[in-house]
Amino acid sequence: MTTQTQPIELYYWPTPNGWKITIMMEELDVPYEVRYVNIGKGEQFEPSFLAIAPNNRMPAIVDPEGPDDEPISVFESGAILQYLGRKFSRFYPTEERARTEVDQWLFWQMGGLGPMAGQAHHFRRYATEKVPYAIERYTNEVNRLYGVMNRRLADRDFLAGDYSIADMAAIGWVRRYENQGQNLDEFPRLKRWFETLMARPAVEKGCNVGIEHRKNLAGDKDAQKVLFGQKAR
Repeated sequence: MTTQTQPIELYYWPTPNGWKITIMMEELDVPYEVRYVNIGKGEQFEPSFLAIAPNNRMPAIVDPEGPDDEPISVFESGAILQYLGRKFSRFYPTEERARTEVDQWLFWQMGGLGPMAGQAHHFRRYATEKVPYAIERYTNEVNRLYGVMNRRLADRDFLAGDYSIADMAAIGWVRRYENQGQNLDEFPRLKRWFETLMARPAVEKGCNVGIEHRKNLAGDKDAQKVLFGQKAR
């Protein structure tokens, strides 16, 4: 089993995407050092951060003990989960069929659940102009995606069979179900999965990393300008 002697540097802010990595780090029980990047103040645009995360989004890591014992930086939460899963041979199968199952649900979260839940959250809570069409569109789409998970969990405990990075990727977004206009009582199998994951000590600890920094941005106009007014320049 791979051991880690130097802490992995985690560039992080307490968001659903950030929680994916703190949960994984806690599950792996490897040393890591959190480096907070305040996205409400625009710290994600600092050149030093852009050097490792060119998309200026949370999270990113620098592993000083990368391949061939050389440092490596990784951005995009799904890629980070895969990297850590491969390195430590945990929560990410080595057998191709099982790994493909995990990859499918990881990419489903990255391309569907996360973006759609994020848009529902935005239009329901942060948008300065209430747009009924957008609110209904994204709330309904999240409801559909919750239904996909609920059906998937009919004959298994976790999304890809065994507990994996796919579950870690999804839990942070489901954790904010009320902000997305959802009721877990409508999805009993998803609710069971949610309660099972939230009862894991590593999940609870990972979701609490930096909780003191998290605040409601609904009334913070300056932070909203930084977060929601970005263009290429």
